[in-house]
Amino acid sequence: MRVSSDIAGNTSTPLDRAKQAKLVDAAQQFEATMLQELLKPLQHGQSSWGNDEKSDDSSTDSISSFGTEAVAKAISKGGGFGIAKQIVSKVTLEHQRNSEKTRSQY
Repeated sequence: MRVSSDIAGNTSTPLDRAKQAKLVDAAQQFEATMLQELLKPLQHGQSSWGNDEKSDDSSTDSISSFGTEAVAKAISKGGGFGIAKQIVSKVTLEHQRNSEKTRSQY
């Protein structure tokens, strides 16, 4: 199940749906960044492309970094640890509370 369909919820207008989509995307990016940081130690624990000696070649570090980033994004898009879902839930709830406060003031 994709996180975006699971946490986007039912919104009434296209503008609301666009805002919700941006929120879901930002939450997934945040979770992916956190996951990437968690995966970094695994990246550095590997030998360079199966060689026993450590290479100083920055291109292998870049390739490995891109791989770690791709794995982190895939995990987040697939549901991750639920961090993105919690962020969307809390931000949406806070937005609803603020909207209700604004309506009750008028």
